[in-house]
Amino acid sequence: MMEKFKNLGLSENILAALSKKGFEEPSPIQEKVIPILLNEAYDVIAQAQTGTGKTAAFGIPLIEKLIPNQGHVQTLILTPTRELALQVSEEINSLKGKSKLSITAIYGGQSIDEQFRRIKRGLDIIVGTPGRIIDHMTRNTLSFDKLSYLILDEADEMLNMGFIDDIEKILQQTNKDKKMLLFSATMPKRIIDISKKYMQLTKTITVKKEQLTTSLTDQIYFEVSERDKFEALCRIIDIEPEFYGLIFCRTKVDVDNVSSKLVDRSYAAEALHGDISQFQRERILRKFKSKQTNVLVATDVAARGIDVQNLTHVINYSLPQDPESYVHRIGRTGRAGKQGTAITFITPSEYKKLVFIQHIAKTDIRKEKIPEPKDIIAIKKENILSAISKIIENNEHTTYTKMSIDLLEKGTPEDVISALLKHAFSDELNESSYSKIAQVTRSRINDDGKTRLFIAKGRKKNFTARDIVEFLKEKGDLTDHEINEVRVFDEFSFATVPFEKAELLLALAKKESKGPRPIITKARDKNSSGNKSESRRPHSSRSPRFPRKR
Repeated sequence: MMEKFKNLGLSENILAALSKKGFEEPSPIQEKVIPILLNEAYDVIAQAQTGTGKTAAFGIPLIEKLIPNQGHVQTLILTPTRELALQVSEEINSLKGKSKLSITAIYGGQSIDEQFRRIKRGLDIIVGTPGRIIDHMTRNTLSFDKLSYLILDEADEMLNMGFIDDIEKILQQTNKDKKMLLFSATMPKRIIDISKKYMQLTKTITVKKEQLTTSLTDQIYFEVSERDKFEALCRIIDIEPEFYGLIFCRTKVDVDNVSSKLVDRSYAAEALHGDISQFQRERILRKFKSKQTNVLVATDVAARGIDVQNLTHVINYSLPQDPESYVHRIGRTGRAGKQGTAITFITPSEYKKLVFIQHIAKTDIRKEKIPEPKDIIAIKKENILSAISKIIENNEHTTYTKMSIDLLEKGTPEDVISALLKHAFSDELNESSYSKIAQVTRSRINDDGKTRLFIAKGRKKNFTARDIVEFLKEKGDLTDHEINEVRVFDEFSFATVPFEKAELLLALAKKESKGPRPIITKARDKNSSGNKSESRRPHSSRSPRFPRKR
């Protein structure tokens, strides 16, 4: 099973860790990159998308080659977001097996004092975001003059988020004899310029571009409060006559809670996580593959290596940590020419993270309404009628003919059938068995699905309405027709854009911000007493709206 990994020259320690995680064979990027890093003296430029397994491609050689506790940081891995920093550090930690390497994530939002304490104890591998790494370098709590490796992960995303100047600042303060690895889905000119400036003898690896998410997978999200997720899950299962799905939770505790509650409601469900023994795991998977159980609740780690055909659904009960996890999860449905559905539950506070996942994974996830009890009951009734019709067509009811004759003596056929349906399905067809799900809303969305933005650029900086439009297009993958109601004042401007694009713009602006306030923020309600700025008229009496393309 692990033959291809063995052929890469990996140690027994790594092979055991890979086996425990459920890996069976290397991905294309792993097959190409691991041998180079293990055996050759090249810097590496690798063009690979999210979801291709690149973390293991560079993480495995690091574990194999680095010697723990050398008294200085041996490897720095830069990532564009804290979510990705956490994911990369967790993945490398899960691969290190018995190795004593010390690996941690350092990013903004964490206590810098706690990070300093970890640094003082000694770290071999740091996975960090550029801003927080520079904070530590400025405070002289971190230095990178003895690096063995420096890795830029998702380099194009760091460019998009305005981190390239920070990256150059970090690179200028590192030793020249380190090895560099650059991973990027695309290769814009600025990224190529950095590779030429800071990398030595390079080898370029390109993995064939593939669609990250299959068109056979219908991707949906539902916005619910945390307390209503389980009720929403039950409705999704109930509305599908042949539900056969994998449900992902973030923690072992969540997996146990969700699976226990499903069993209590008479669903055929099983739990799978890291505390399950190998014997139990094999038994659970046998039952699931044979469809003795049709619902499997699992953590990401426990689900690695699961190869189950014909899944109708993958449900993200908990939002994945990062785009790569999302791609891995939903890739288990919509296979072999068969349609599948990927459903994600989010709370209002998680919407920004969902937008980020869509952006990086380059996919569309549409919002839907959770099914109402009356709709579920209507579908259940149709299913019951269909099942009874098949029994009659297949002549499978004759065993009960005498009993039916006896029952018909008790009343009319309509009365008898109604009584039988009540006896068999009264609980299943009872709308009151479903709890109410509260409607949730986000404060940043208008009734028309758009968001009003405040842009800290105006006429005094020679910005026109067209300049504002071009600025927003450059920053946020927008078209002319998605930008409306542009108004330019002396010190600032306003524009209205679709909510999803606004969330991405706000997130990018926050990442790029060098001062106390990002250059793009959400405009406050112009009718509120706290903000009269937009109610002022611009100097020109003519509206400064930009011309529309015809």
